[in-house]
Amino acid sequence: MAQIKCPKCGEVFTIDESSYAQILTQVRNAEFSKEINERKQQFNLEKAKEIELLEQKNQAEKEKIAMQFQQEISTLKAEIETKDKDKTIAINNALNQKQQELFARDKEIDELKNKILLKEKESKISEQALKDKYEDQLKTKDDTIAYYKDLKTKMSTKMLGETLEQHCQIEFNKLRATAFKNASFEKDNEVVEGSKGDFIFRQFDENKTEVVSIMFDMKNEMDTTATKKKNEDFLDKLDKDRQKKNCEYAVLVSLLEVDNELYNTGIVDMSYKYPKMYVIRPQFFIPMITLLRDAALHSLEYKRQIAEYQTQNIDITNFENKMNEFKDKFGRNYQLASDKFHKAIEEIDKTIDHLQKTKEALLSSENNLRLANDKAQDLSVKKLTRNNPTMAQKFADLANK
Repeated sequence: MAQIKCPKCGEVFTIDESSYAQILTQVRNAEFSKEINERKQQFNLEKAKEIELLEQKNQAEKEKIAMQFQQEISTLKAEIETKDKDKTIAINNALNQKQQELFARDKEIDELKNKILLKEKESKISEQALKDKYEDQLKTKDDTIAYYKDLKTKMSTKMLGETLEQHCQIEFNKLRATAFKNASFEKDNEVVEGSKGDFIFRQFDENKTEVVSIMFDMKNEMDTTATKKKNEDFLDKLDKDRQKKNCEYAVLVSLLEVDNELYNTGIVDMSYKYPKMYVIRPQFFIPMITLLRDAALHSLEYKRQIAEYQTQNIDITNFENKMNEFKDKFGRNYQLASDKFHKAIEEIDKTIDHLQKTKEALLSSENNLRLANDKAQDLSVKKLTRNNPTMAQKFADLANK
């Protein structure tokens, strides 16, 4: 229990603890609320003053910033105006320069267009010329094919071969007087070991030195021939004929295997099987000769140098051969003489040995003769007749006579 004295009347009250706690809480809440209100009012006043000061300060700052901003705007405007003038001048200058460049470029473009048009005209003319040329070549080729096809249907295999030979001979004779003045193209009629070619081409220089030689063989057959031949069937014989006739190149002019694109495209080099050998169609007959002839003429100087070098080598070889032959003969003679010399020395040694033995024998005989002579000198009648009455009587009779 607790006692509370009233501050006004002085009366003392007795209350329990819970009532005392409630009264104390009410008193505290009232004072606290009053104090809060007072502080709140004071805070609001201070805050209002601070806000007012801040607003004044902000206003001053705003005015200051506005003035600075206005000054900067004025400065920038002045700079912009200056730069606009410079920019306008630069733009005008650039535009003028670009216009001049465009004018020059337009001029160049016009010139290029004219050149292109001219080139197109020239190209069209060249194209037409090439087209006409190849059409003529194709027509010629078609005519040639048709010609040979027609020949195939009309002639036997032997006649076909002979006609191809005649064709090549005629083509060569057309150019013999102009392109092949120092050349020969003759039928190969010499049979060597049971074989011969068809034609031999030989080109000579001004000194009659052979520049190039070609062994030719011409082959053809009918489409209706039972046994179809191939170009490779004739290459081995052609190579042997080339070697037998001392020809540098071998060329098979062939109409065999008409559908084989390998032989229809041009000159076929067969040197991977046989040295310096080619297979051609008849239309390449003259170009093939010209190609090999020109290549040989270009290398003629080298051949001459090689020939001189070979001649020098031959001279040196002959000298060396003679020297070696002399050495061999001298060696053999020396060996024979040496053998005889040694044999003579052996005979002399034998003779010396024999003479030495004879000398010794003679010396021995001389000694024996000396002894015999001494004995003979010592011989007397008395000694001869001693103990021999008969001999003594005979010597006595001789003495008395």
